[in-house]
Amino acid sequence: MDKNESIQVEKIESALDAILPPKLDIEWVNRVFPGVGVSPELCATLTAPGQDLLARRGKRWRPLLMMLVCKALGGDDKTLPLVPLVEISHNASLIHDDIEDNSMERRGQPSIHVRYGVDTAINSGSFLYFLPLVCINDLEMSFQNKVFRLWAEHLRRLHLGQALDIAWHRDETVMPSFEEYILMCGLKTGSLSRLAAMFGVFAAEPPASREIAEILGSVSEKLGVGFQILDDVKNLMGDIAGKQYGDDIVEGKKSLPVLLYTQQYDGDITTVNRCFSAARKNGAGTPEVVELIERMQQSGAIIHAQTLGQRLIHEARAVFAAETICDYRLIPQERELLLNLIDMIG
Repeated sequence: MDKNESIQVEKIESALDAILPPKLDIEWVNRVFPGVGVSPELCATLTAPGQDLLARRGKRWRPLLMMLVCKALGGDDKTLPLVPLVEISHNASLIHDDIEDNSMERRGQPSIHVRYGVDTAINSGSFLYFLPLVCINDLEMSFQNKVFRLWAEHLRRLHLGQALDIAWHRDETVMPSFEEYILMCGLKTGSLSRLAAMFGVFAAEPPASREIAEILGSVSEKLGVGFQILDDVKNLMGDIAGKQYGDDIVEGKKSLPVLLYTQQYDGDITTVNRCFSAARKNGAGTPEVVELIERMQQSGAIIHAQTLGQRLIHEARAVFAAETICDYRLIPQERELLLNLIDMIG
């Protein structure tokens, strides 16, 4: 990450601190809970899990994508007020996702539900979805409705994608098709990257905003799908810092390597389900986790999935690499930063 990107990341952290500061004060309480008269200390019982997760940082590539799209279109820092709508919503989904998948670690520390209890984690995670809406109050009236509609639409899409993922890993008899898997990833992981790009376009207000937003939104969704596929591959290879090796096997996740193994490499679904069942019962240390990963490696399914994920990211990169979008010229320096970000993701 170069100096300019580091500056943008620090702006993102400042925007997040403004909406959920490490230490609450009465000004924050009155902004978020006007007229309630509750103390910062009582509010902390609700906010502590979210503050904890945000303090662990993260890649922050979605709000960075949003900011760089906006700047490439001449919008400067107009997306800064929208950062929480993308990044805090993402962190809310991580809290609920870890509960639903029974994941023990997140960003190198115990998952929020492990540290604070499931009841507190559910409530705090839900609060994080609603907290960023406070930002909308500070926008110009003409922009508020557009922002809210886009945010609500993409949050619905995110939850539909999560529902599909849960349904598939809970039912051993179901193995989604490749097309269904890509749809799920586009909804679950691609929704917030799509939202980020569209926010960036509409904040910049270039000519042909709607057309540009649809193009870059679609491309950024593809970027999110590629990111998810590579994330699934890294999970099986033990390359994700802060996550247990092979915990997708423990969850029974029907990731792309599993689909390719069973559908294109003649992998035995009975063996897959046996390994899933043993891993679910005995945890990530069970021999069946290693067995299934080795079978997928030897078949070529894992490298195939990695190649597909990289291809999607490269296809998205090619669109951002163009000098113009809908005949609108991108600012070269900011476009280069966008390409650097995509290279970091892939």
